[in-house]
Amino acid sequence: MFRMLAAITMTASSFASVSLPAAAEVTIFAAASLKEAMDEQAKKFESVARSRVIVAYGGSNALARQIEAGAPADVFVSADEDWMDYLDRRRLLVPGSRSNLLGNELVLIAPASSRATLRITPGFALATALGGDKLAMANPDSVPAGKYGRSALERLGVWTSIEKQVVRTDNVRAALALVARGEAAFGIVYKTDALADKSVRVVDTFPAPTHAPIVYPAALVAPGRSPAAKTLLDFLRSGAARPIWEKYGFVPL
Repeated sequence: MFRMLAAITMTASSFASVSLPAAAEVTIFAAASLKEAMDEQAKKFESVARSRVIVAYGGSNALARQIEAGAPADVFVSADEDWMDYLDRRRLLVPGSRSNLLGNELVLIAPASSRATLRITPGFALATALGGDKLAMANPDSVPAGKYGRSALERLGVWTSIEKQVVRTDNVRAALALVARGEAAFGIVYKTDALADKSVRVVDTFPAPTHAPIVYPAALVAPGRSPAAKTLLDFLRSGAARPIWEKYGFVPL
């Protein structure tokens, strides 16, 4: 334990000694599901490096298209590889800067007051549990959490039975909010989202084989506007950042 704490302290100290211009500013575009964890990472980085961190959150699809349109992002952290690939194909990433940062899990949630129980297995009775109510999930046509969710439901053989009851949201946090307010009987979100809101509870976790691995890639956005961008990205990958990722339920890769 002492060695691990010492390593983290040394890593943080190394960032404190980085030579950056006074009041350097760096902007991150990050998937909505990263909110609490990234907010804390930004504060920690600001405490050890002379820079100000601005974070913009949203669906990875919307953020990628904003970057394509010229939005001033320095670092992009996506909730799936598809939207990072989208920017890569358009040469909007700094070559060699991309890596997989985090992993996550997909869960079925209900309001905390709900007594509903379901075990996620092939052909499970989601339609029966819903009755005439709604299932909240991020847009399965474009938003990573929604794409993972639809893939899982299709492989389990229940998508066609509940498709008309799906409320499609712009990002995973909007789906979480609908369930938290009791406006949807169930929702599909990341495990980390469920942990962030005490107004919901996890009904069950989707088996990993039902969807593609949930990976959050991170990269520098070309052409590289901020001198602090690489330092911040290195920090997010470092041992100093790891305890914060784990605190919020993410799996550092």
